[in-house]
Amino acid sequence: MAHIIVVGNEKGGAGKSTVSMHIATALARMGHVVGVLDIDLRQRSFGRYIDNRRDFMANEGLNLPTPIYRELPNIHPESLQPGENVYDQRLSAAITGLEREVDFILIDCPGSHTRLSQVAHSLADTLVTPLNDSFVDFDLLARIDPGKNRILGPSVYSEMVWNARQLRAQAGLEPIDWVVVRNRVGAQQMHNKKKMAEAVNSLAKRIGFRVAPGFSERVIFRELFPRGLTLLDLRDIGIQNLNLSNVAARQELRELVKELKLPGVTVDF
Repeated sequence: MAHIIVVGNEKGGAGKSTVSMHIATALARMGHVVGVLDIDLRQRSFGRYIDNRRDFMANEGLNLPTPIYRELPNIHPESLQPGENVYDQRLSAAITGLEREVDFILIDCPGSHTRLSQVAHSLADTLVTPLNDSFVDFDLLARIDPGKNRILGPSVYSEMVWNARQLRAQAGLEPIDWVVVRNRVGAQQMHNKKKMAEAVNSLAKRIGFRVAPGFSERVIFRELFPRGLTLLDLRDIGIQNLNLSNVAARQELRELVKELKLPGVTVDF
């Protein structure tokens, strides 16, 4: 059975598609067969990232390590049994079509609460939640008292993850390994970064997730998307002398993949 990685966050702009693409292509470069699904059926940012990669490789005559991308298949309503949900069946069919031929399935979720996202979370062996390094986005995980900076309780997203964990436990499956990734970290605002680190680490113990380092805010990520490239592709397209920012970004990716502790993965880039 393939190990399922779900990249989820109910807020947009946290870098889910960038994280998804870099994890998937890093695993592919290390020799693993990776299938990927984009269940944001409206915006399809991850799917467009893959499309851009295919177009770039075709135009440049390159063959870069690339995950296997699949669209969710259409399900005819008449084929559904009473009580079955068409979106559940589309996701199930996509996973069934991939799991026997890949080592990992990575699912990129929309930045909103949908039925598909809810089901995907319950299927996750590893859940990766990119979080902008700001208290504006911290309430994705928990409600806080702004006056006393005190955690009042879990957010609706944290409650959804809790429900997904309960469903897995009832089905006799292994617990979800939830990893919150502090993403788009700025070089400045050291006081804010320190307070965010304290708040996230404190909450991790209360609601049961691990904290991993993500990507700093860098221009390179905006430049890579239109060509469908990742940090690990730069030398393959002729950039032999990486600048300091690119080297630091590659190291951030290396640390992120290491911290995910995925089964059978030895980081070697």
